[in-house]
Amino acid sequence: MTDGTPTPRRWFVTGANSGFGLALVHAALAAGDEVVAAVRRPDTMRELAAASGGRLSVVDLDLRDHDRLGAAVEAAGRIDILVNNAGFGLVGAIEETGEAELRSAMEVMFFGPLELTRLVLPQMRARRSGAIVQLSSMGGMLAFPGVGAYCAAKGALELASEALAGEVAPLGIKVLIVEPGAFRTGFAGPASLQAVETRIADYDGTAGATRNALPTAHGTQEGDPAKAAAAVLEVLGWKEPPLRLALGNDAVDEIRAKLARVGADLDATEELGRAMTV
Repeated sequence: MTDGTPTPRRWFVTGANSGFGLALVHAALAAGDEVVAAVRRPDTMRELAAASGGRLSVVDLDLRDHDRLGAAVEAAGRIDILVNNAGFGLVGAIEETGEAELRSAMEVMFFGPLELTRLVLPQMRARRSGAIVQLSSMGGMLAFPGVGAYCAAKGALELASEALAGEVAPLGIKVLIVEPGAFRTGFAGPASLQAVETRIADYDGTAGATRNALPTAHGTQEGDPAKAAAAVLEVLGWKEPPLRLALGNDAVDEIRAKLARVGADLDATEELGRAMTV
């Protein structure tokens, strides 16, 4: 990094044993950095840690267990780059999604990441350097039938992070929201993709179609997680990095289309919207 952060940098990556998290671990180690891998199953990182020459350490962390978050950050010590990556897919129509299922998604992909961010910020403020990387999704900028709860969690994290970026920029701290499309991360596989318990036949053609289609893409997505990790490292090194980084042809195209639809809605309703003053 070019902001005075020491080399090697020290990363704290949640969900580091698979997908984007594991790709970022490999990229950070290859760059000569140190990594703290925060995972629910520490044994999955044992071999990589043993081969890292002491540059990879592992902490046990479940983002639903808020009592563990402070202990994990304290055990990590200095954190130059926090990567909130842990998450899972949840598929089902809004009416089909129960409160417990919705709350679980929000705990892992919104409340947990924000709590970790709050815990890490004091040391970054003290050093006037650091970076917060929020692994969101193109689903943080748009939504489609069947993934409303997932997109709601990612969208909430994005808006909070947008505010955060304005708050910490004068303090020398960067915020990067990463919005991947379809990548070969295991997201659509049985270990990460959860379907809601309730089924309502009226949604078979909308949310049901998404529920049926996602598993068929598992392992065949065009996105390469290693290239995504390399892009994140590159952008973090820019003197003036963007707030958002869309990754993948589908993410770039779908986000552009969403922005165009928002613009079209504004154009169609502008006269009515501006007629609200006395």
